[in-house]
Amino acid sequence: MRVYVVLSFLIFCNCFVYASHKTDSLLAVLKNEMANEKNYDKQKEARIQKLKDMLAVTPQGNYARVYDLCSSLYEEYKVYQFDSAYVYTNKLLDLSHRLKDQSKEYASKIKLGFILCSAGMFKQTFDCLNNINAASLSNEMKVQYYTLKARAYFDLADYDNDAYYTPYENAESVKYIDSAIMFCKPGSFEQLMQLGTRQMKDGDTKSPSKYFLRLLNNYNLTAHQRARVATALSSFYSSEAQSDERIQLLTIGAINDIRGCIKETVAAFSLGQQLYSKGDLANAYTFIQEGMNDAEYYGARLRKIKIGSVLPTVAAQKLILMEKEKNKVTVYLLSITAVSLLVLLVFFIIFIQLKRLKAKEKIIEEKNAQLEKINEKLTEVTKIKEEYIGYFFNVISGYILKLEKLKRSIDRKLVTKKYDDIQVAIDEINIKKERETLFYTFDHTFLKIFPDFINTFNSLFKKEDQIWPKDNEVLTTDLRIFALKRLGINDDETIANILEYSVKTVYVYKMRIKAKSIYPADQFDQRLMASK
Repeated sequence: MRVYVVLSFLIFCNCFVYASHKTDSLLAVLKNEMANEKNYDKQKEARIQKLKDMLAVTPQGNYARVYDLCSSLYEEYKVYQFDSAYVYTNKLLDLSHRLKDQSKEYASKIKLGFILCSAGMFKQTFDCLNNINAASLSNEMKVQYYTLKARAYFDLADYDNDAYYTPYENAESVKYIDSAIMFCKPGSFEQLMQLGTRQMKDGDTKSPSKYFLRLLNNYNLTAHQRARVATALSSFYSSEAQSDERIQLLTIGAINDIRGCIKETVAAFSLGQQLYSKGDLANAYTFIQEGMNDAEYYGARLRKIKIGSVLPTVAAQKLILMEKEKNKVTVYLLSITAVSLLVLLVFFIIFIQLKRLKAKEKIIEEKNAQLEKINEKLTEVTKIKEEYIGYFFNVISGYILKLEKLKRSIDRKLVTKKYDDIQVAIDEINIKKERETLFYTFDHTFLKIFPDFINTFNSLFKKEDQIWPKDNEVLTTDLRIFALKRLGINDDETIANILEYSVKTVYVYKMRIKAKSIYPADQFDQRLMASK
């Protein structure tokens, strides 16, 4: 049982959401059509102008042709503009007299009665219709005649709206509806329309009219016909629970009124009243105002009075609502402003903190860069030390072995008193060759550590001043001096001892070469030490 209740609730909610969505969609379509209303009116005016042009070139003596064109112009104007429709009905009456055709005269009077009733001129409507002999009308004309009389009594009852006249007028309306139904073609639009109207007059509105539903679902209706049927069908959805369906039908009616350029209409006004009862003041005012515009454009006197009695109330309620909304917006804007100021303050504090943090980060980056350079230099120094420690261990080991061999040889010769052989052994030691071997080994070891040294060094000079080793050389004396400097040996005396030169010679070499550089002395040293 509990599950059933939950499922029922969910189904009801889904239906409600769907109905609400459909209503909103239809209202959006209606607003779009209202924005496009002038385009529909322009198209109608173009059709009217075309008929007027045809009438202007038609000989006035051709009464039958003139009658047909005036009848067509009446059909364009009858639900569009009362004054113009009235002009052409009077022309039709005059032409019917000229033609001496009573059927055309009665048809013209029915047309006149229709627009008089639409304008709310009930006395003139009945005076016009009472001058028609209904018995002499064709069945089609009888349907129009009785339908119009039924409508005149119904509108009059709605206008009187009292306990004395209204019941009689409603009864007369029903009587004429029954008469109209008798002469309708079975299954025709007018028959189903009158049957649905009869059902509505009888108060049989508990379920939707099958006649109106049949018309909407199975008949190819004009925009005017669809508007009439949808508006009439809305009366069958009168309960609070059916308000969405009623609004949807009235919206469909209003949409088709605009598409058909129907100004003699109640759909927009009724829709506005329905939305007003639901508290939708903004839309209610919009559609009631649309109803007033249509009534004024058509010239419907009674409808203007009826709408005019409602519109100020709705407008006042709308203004009150707008004022409330304005106050809400003001409070909202003030709240947003306060929050925005608070956020800006927080952002400002964060900005200051970030600025300080960036400054510290920049210092850290600079320190890290310095440390990285120091680490690179340390790595380089370590590499140089490792390479040269190995190199000098090999050299020193070699010389120790040679000295050890020489010592043993001399000791043996001293024991054996071969003094002349001692001199021979000493003469076998070639100091110059040993120094050349030392330089050769040094040059190769250095270029192994700094393979681009020669190119980097020569980039510090003009082309004519560059120093390049010959084919049989690894490093020249000049290059070797600066190679030792690259290793971090800056003392001229140490360099002089290694190369077996005087300190002055080393100093002169350095100064002479640096003087030819394209860079100042301090930049020369920096670039030299940066070589790889």
